[in-house]
Amino acid sequence: MEFKNDVAALDALREKFEALKNEIKKVIYGQDEVIDQVLVSLFSRGHVLLIGVPGLAKTLLVTTIAKTLGLKYNRIQFTPDLMPSDIIGTEILDNERNFKFIKGPLFANIILADEINRTPPKTQSALLEAMQERSVTAAGEHFDLDKPFFVLATQNPIEQEGTYPLPEAQLDRFMFSVWLDYPKLEDELTIVRNTTSTYTNEPKTVISGNEIKFFQDLIRKVPVNDNVLQYAVTLAAKTRPGNGHSAEVSNQYLKWGAGPRASQYLVLGAKTNAALHGKYSPDIEDVKAVAPSILRHRIIKNYKAEAENKSIDDIIDQLL
Repeated sequence: MEFKNDVAALDALREKFEALKNEIKKVIYGQDEVIDQVLVSLFSRGHVLLIGVPGLAKTLLVTTIAKTLGLKYNRIQFTPDLMPSDIIGTEILDNERNFKFIKGPLFANIILADEINRTPPKTQSALLEAMQERSVTAAGEHFDLDKPFFVLATQNPIEQEGTYPLPEAQLDRFMFSVWLDYPKLEDELTIVRNTTSTYTNEPKTVISGNEIKFFQDLIRKVPVNDNVLQYAVTLAAKTRPGNGHSAEVSNQYLKWGAGPRASQYLVLGAKTNAALHGKYSPDIEDVKAVAPSILRHRIIKNYKAEAENKSIDDIIDQLL
């Protein structure tokens, strides 16, 4: 892709973003904020964890986004008996009695890890290297995954039966943790009307893999003012109880705060959010826009917060 300068390229990115949203909204109703955050994560080279009760169209959202991106897409249904080799791949003996590695469903551009907390930690951890390094090691060999590589995992709330909580190391690999809530009444009316009739509206592909890679590289070039950088790093430091920068609400209600990866994602997410909304450099409002989804799964409440029924989002609101 060639543009006169980076400003023209950022303008093209905003146009693609609007086109993507318009196509996705042909199928997904009333989840505009969720769509925005998934696309911010995509162009930031991050991964997304979607959390919500069954029936909120988490899987449909991911499959619709995959159709608009024109990338190779695989869905992995996580179950209690799923093994690491079921997602990475396995060695077999071929007709000439030589070992041959058969690639698993992880070898795609977009991975839907459906109900990731339905499978034991051994299989959950098989995603760790792939999500962080964009590569896997199997049968003693190193395999690079295709780029772009984007994991969208769905999760049922932990309170539900038959779930395994994701370990903190796995959670930290996700850029965003996005809560899906019940739709508004008017949106639910539209959903029911369209899904119980012959209505069909297939989304079109509007962006290619090479374009996505180009725009992901472009985001890294977006300049950030020192005051925005300072705000993002200070915000992450405020979540860590017991240090010189911690906020009072953190000392009072948090057991564990966000690490340096949160600071990196706050800056990267702010850059992408700014670019997708027509700005050429992020401001503090862009950091605030992405902060809840970045911090939500990186801070852990203490017993006092549990006893007083303080939610993570309440604590983040106070930090902001």
